[in-house]
Amino acid sequence: MNDQVTPQETAALLDLANQALSVPGDFVELGCYRGDTSILLGQLLQKAARPLYPCGKAVENSGKTSVHPVENSCKNLPAPVGNLCKTLWIYDSFAGLPEKTREDASGAGTNFQSGELFVTKREVTDKLRRHGLKISSHPLTDTSSIIVKKAWFDQLQAADLPDRIAFAFCDGDLYSSITTSLQLVLPRLSPQGIIVVHDYNNPELPGSARAVDSFLKTHPDFTLKVHYTLAILTKKC
Repeated sequence: MNDQVTPQETAALLDLANQALSVPGDFVELGCYRGDTSILLGQLLQKAARPLYPCGKAVENSGKTSVHPVENSCKNLPAPVGNLCKTLWIYDSFAGLPEKTREDASGAGTNFQSGELFVTKREVTDKLRRHGLKISSHPLTDTSSIIVKKAWFDQLQAADLPDRIAFAFCDGDLYSSITTSLQLVLPRLSPQGIIVVHDYNNPELPGSARAVDSFLKTHPDFTLKVHYTLAILTKKC
């Protein structure tokens, strides 16, 4: 159970991630805390890693047929043209939260100080493995995998990120972390990609909403939908 992301938010997050399965690119999570949402996203990608056919159908390894979210049908399946193999890239400082800035000032309390929410990388990777997920140092082409990178977001280089992003979950809590996360994701986001930012209307973490609002002012081609404390950002059609 994740004490930072509610069950309702988790369900909504997974629904959005499921919608992004057919979008070109990998999944990224910037800020993973104890890895609870990482496990669910990894399991989703693991389950989806199966041959994909032009008609929008996919075949499980067990031989059972299940319908891909694409609305389509055909009686005779041709040879597979690809698959839904995606890598989940996880980024975290594994040193707790950074220092707050003035944009994070809140009258709702003094929680979420520097160093809070500290979890080690080893704790998270061990937890992922216990749930049957594969940790790799590079993307795999034959199956879904997870790459875990320890770094402050502003230390990440281009080589640390996937070339294309289909889905991004930004859970950095603070203004600077969310701002940097959006800057990292934007150039790599597929046209139909989805960005989800946590804590958008959390009174204890106003920096998250301020970062999203600042982003929207300079990127009017994006639309915002708010669900619980999730800010959902997608490009306008």
